[in-house]
Amino acid sequence: MPTQNHKPFIDRVSFYAKRIRDLREDSDMTQNEIAKIIHVGQRTYSDYELGNTRIPIDSLIMLAEFYDVDMNYICGLDDQRRPFPRSKSRKTDFKR
Repeated sequence: MPTQNHKPFIDRVSFYAKRIRDLREDSDMTQNEIAKIIHVGQRTYSDYELGNTRIPIDSLIMLAEFYDVDMNYICGLDDQRRPFPRSKSRKTDFKR
């Protein structure tokens, strides 16, 4: 049963689409640069930011890791930016 904190799915898509755009712009990066990092084309990434295409979970994880933010932040479940949880065995070195 949904609670007050649950938003309709379409609201979630538009929310994380805006959040990934804001994160990219705050990092002064282009859509093409981010698309290369998550291994998609620029047009596909543009569709993610526009909310036209759902972002696959593996791409969301790569974005969260790249921006060093918690998945809850990207998905709009939390407004506080917490760092991406990293294990000692999994460290990715993103190159800008």
